Amino acid sequence: MDEFLRNYSEAVTTSFGLFWMAFWAFGLGYLISSMIQVFVTRERMKKSMGEAGAKSVGLATFFGFISSSCSFAALATTRSLFAKGAGLIPALAFLLASTNLVIELGIIIAVFLSWQFVVGEYIGGLILILLMWLVVRITSSKKLIETARETAKQQEGDSDSSNVPDWQQLIRSQEGWLKVAKRYGMEWKMVWKDVTIGFTVAGVIAAFVPQSFFQTLFIGSGSDNPDFWQILLQTIVGPVAAFFTFIGSMGNIPLAAVLFSNGVAFAGIMAFIFSDLVVFPVLRIQAKYYGWKMALYILFVFLAILVATALLMHYGLSTLDMLPDPNIAKQVTNRDFFKIDYSFFLNCSFLILSAFFFFWKKKSTQNDDDEKDSKSKKNLSEKLLTLITYIALLWLSGGLVSSLLFNAIQR
Repeated sequence: MDEFLRNYSEAVTTSFGLFWMAFWAFGLGYLISSMIQVFVTRERMKKSMGEAGAKSVGLATFFGFISSSCSFAALATTRSLFAKGAGLIPALAFLLASTNLVIELGIIIAVFLSWQFVVGEYIGGLILILLMWLVVRITSSKKLIETARETAKQQEGDSDSSNVPDWQQLIRSQEGWLKVAKRYGMEWKMVWKDVTIGFTVAGVIAAFVPQSFFQTLFIGSGSDNPDFWQILLQTIVGPVAAFFTFIGSMGNIPLAAVLFSNGVAFAGIMAFIFSDLVVFPVLRIQAKYYGWKMALYILFVFLAILVATALLMHYGLSTLDMLPDPNIAKQVTNRDFFKIDYSFFLNCSFLILSAFFFFWKKKSTQNDDDEKDSKSKKNLSEKLLTLITYIALLWLSGGLVSSLLFNAIQR
């Protein structure tokens, strides 16, 4: 009993500690993302993107880079772009960029892992887009694309405005910054469940799961010099393990740090991080937007390119003798989370900013397009995600009580 209480207390402390480490990074990333989404609108993106070509793919990648990192928001925007006439390749380039190249994701990776993973994320994200472009050009059919576009048009409707607001006027107005505050709140609303589950799972795994489990699941993990076939299997296991989760790209990072601290290779970690678009809830949404044939086609394209990209990044860094030291991740999961340092003051600053934004958003009675866009019916996977989130919150609450009991017993 004492051992369980100790592990339970450690799991919850780790979950809260990891989140406290990352809170300022979330806040900074969402502030930047919110500003960009308000001042560079979806309508402006639609007017700039066309069929497949270097310019269209480049613009799609740039717009994805400056967009939200929430997978579900990216899926909706991608459907909108595709339905309004963007080619499949630019639309998928936007989707890949908006979940792999966004600013806030790089910040979180830098906090939990190391600069090599940031390099892997951004350069790997570009490689993903280039490989997707190549694979789709070789394997796609016009009939499949047109059928999917018709289905997307039925889902999209005609609700979007064609007006493109003046960003210079917006940035100087109170209305523009109110939109930023609302978008900031919506960013947190879209990811809080993924984040809660992700940090809870990371704490549970760090405290309860022995390293032998990872060595069994990820063959060759913990080895100083794993063979190619072992690295390849790890890059396959990463997406397979992610497929059945409900954790988005932001919630995956603390769990990736735990996996890395248990000896999983760089390629396996990158494959796991890249897998936010091949999870089961995303597959169901893609099927709703485009039909099952296109959804499965996109799934297999993404699986192929993410495995190839993870291997290319792993052996590219290995050739340059730049693979990260696993001890870096161990320092993240075994540290004094709540000490007074620069992150403490950054966290306090973003707590104040967040409280101000949420208060301003709640006080406002305006009902702009962004607010309307945020309202959507919950599907089965969303309801299940909500249920798991509440279970995670109960676990965390119980852990706080368990920690008090354990400390009382020890005294």
